[in-house]
Amino acid sequence: MDWSPDREALRGRVAVVAGATRGAGRGIAAALGEAGATVICTGRTSSTKRIPSDYHRAETIEETADLVTRLGGTGIAVPVDHLDPAQVRALAERVRRDHGHIDVLVNDLWGGGLLKGGPPQWNTPLWELDLDDGLRMLRHAIDSHLITSHHLLPLLIEKPGGLLVEVTDGTADHNASRYRISVFYDLAKTAVNRLAFSQGHELSPHAASAVALTPGWLRSEMMLENYGVCEENWRDALAPGRAGGRPTAPPDFALSESPRYVGRAVAALACDTDRARWNGASVSSGRLARVYGFTDLDGSRPDIWRFNEETGEGGSAASPDDFR
Repeated sequence: MDWSPDREALRGRVAVVAGATRGAGRGIAAALGEAGATVICTGRTSSTKRIPSDYHRAETIEETADLVTRLGGTGIAVPVDHLDPAQVRALAERVRRDHGHIDVLVNDLWGGGLLKGGPPQWNTPLWELDLDDGLRMLRHAIDSHLITSHHLLPLLIEKPGGLLVEVTDGTADHNASRYRISVFYDLAKTAVNRLAFSQGHELSPHAASAVALTPGWLRSEMMLENYGVCEENWRDALAPGRAGGRPTAPPDFALSESPRYVGRAVAALACDTDRARWNGASVSSGRLARVYGFTDLDGSRPDIWRFNEETGEGGSAASPDDFR
């Protein structure tokens, strides 16, 4: 499909992407950068400051900031543990001193990927789960968002038109009728949708908006690593009988999306002068792609949520190709 980002669309706009180290956060920061924005990239994994992380991975916020700059924006890395109110307060003070306000705040804070376990641990009753791990998951998924919004939303309402994006897994409609992995995970992802609704109510009198946004099946660094592929050859994961004992992805992995796709959804919202129409809403990257016309890196528009709704979670003979 013939689409390319407008490199000047967000020039002069200031965004904070909380949780920009990897995955959706990195994709969002990159997409804001390719639209020309100044993007403050925060997270715990840094090459300049050691902050303990639940993940032991190599990606850093400095790498994300460099990517933002290479794509045409201005990337700024700031190491922050968003569960520490003092660190988030210091971030807000720095942003106010250096920029005066922010136009876009993205709460992409999660860090619970290891705590939720893999498929063998899913659907385990609450009383059989590790309580400390479950409560820490909620801290990562909910408390971090509240702490960040508490300190940074005053900067968002300095000017009319501010946008808060709460990143979650599953739309409010989808999650309302489906159990998601475990009680803790289900509560975490449902709560983030509600956070966008309630914060939208509070932001509206200040001419600002909040939106809950979910990617589809995200080809994060960890997901690609799990299947032994990279972004350039991700479709190889669909091949049966893969060499070296590598797992074969299920058929609907054909509808997976790069992190840049959900990033372009955020950029599209930020560029929309009528973005207030989405205030309090819960939407997916695939739905916004249909509305705004942006594409993923390969020029497609995957929409696994629509696929699941229309086929009964992939239970029909529909082809995934019809949904990208």
